Amino acid sequence: MDGQTEVVSGETARRPRRGRWWLIALATSVVVVATGIVFALRTPSPVGHWDSAAGRDRFVRAYAAAFADLPVPQRTIDVRTDFGVVRVYRFAGSGDASAPLVLLPGRASASPVWADNLPSLLRVGDVYTVDLLGEPGMSVQDRPIGDDGDQARWLHQTLDGLPEDRFHLVGLSIGGWTAVNLAVRQPELIATLTVIDPVYVFADMPIGTILRSLPAALPWLPKSWRDGFNSWTAGGAPVEDVPVADMIEAGMRHYTLRLPQPTRIGPDALAGLDMPVLAVIAGNSVMHDGHAAAATAERVLPDGTVRLYPGASHALNGEHPDEIAADIAGFLRQAR
Repeated sequence: MDGQTEVVSGETARRPRRGRWWLIALATSVVVVATGIVFALRTPSPVGHWDSAAGRDRFVRAYAAAFADLPVPQRTIDVRTDFGVVRVYRFAGSGDASAPLVLLPGRASASPVWADNLPSLLRVGDVYTVDLLGEPGMSVQDRPIGDDGDQARWLHQTLDGLPEDRFHLVGLSIGGWTAVNLAVRQPELIATLTVIDPVYVFADMPIGTILRSLPAALPWLPKSWRDGFNSWTAGGAPVEDVPVADMIEAGMRHYTLRLPQPTRIGPDALAGLDMPVLAVIAGNSVMHDGHAAAATAERVLPDGTVRLYPGASHALNGEHPDEIAADIAGFLRQAR
């Protein structure tokens, strides 16, 4: 996990799992709104960066510990884009999906957030995971990302740098917004689109969530403040001594985001999507009104399948990994 490309050939092997990862999406939207306020209080660098070498080292150790719970990747790929180098991992699956799945994580969570999901998703097909550019992870931003168009361009360039020419794009939380943002602007490489409790897509974020996120976005406050918010987003799940939670907290503490505030994707743009879309929504999400989000998805998606998980929190990908994989598998079969 030193930021350099390492290529490992051979079949995917599964590492031992350390326990139930039902909270692994716990901080995927922690500072979506608070970022703009925090920017004014931090350094003027135009790109995302670490606060110190020691801070990055702490994150890398936490990233490596969390990554150990993933299957062994078949390949590690660094894709050069106009805005930086994007880290991608390829995992060889046993399923017959028509194209690889590409998984986009939530805010501050990177590829290790998919540890509980990969075993079942690899039975669907081959899988790529992406560390979002401008976020804590192994991707390295070196040019400013100024707007939603830039966000779409770096992701399109990343997909275009992979061997295949079509992908089943899967996004969690802000990764869901990132996937939809690409689909409404440059959809050429997207065969299907799956969004898991996406923010700023089907509903607005409640003001209460915005207010509660502000202390978590201030790195000089105690770790307990960030842990408390992260636990709240995951329906009260404990976060202490959980590898992926430690990684997320280290990224929140030591990495400064320099990303534009996401623009809410409107109904007209969603109605223009011409690929099949699966929307998986958490009924108890604190990031939006889940029932209202599901209703909007049902109403505006021209080729949409909506699954509402009534008792799930925003961490539903960790709470229901096998059910989500089954929903994706069924969705892809119908989309052929």
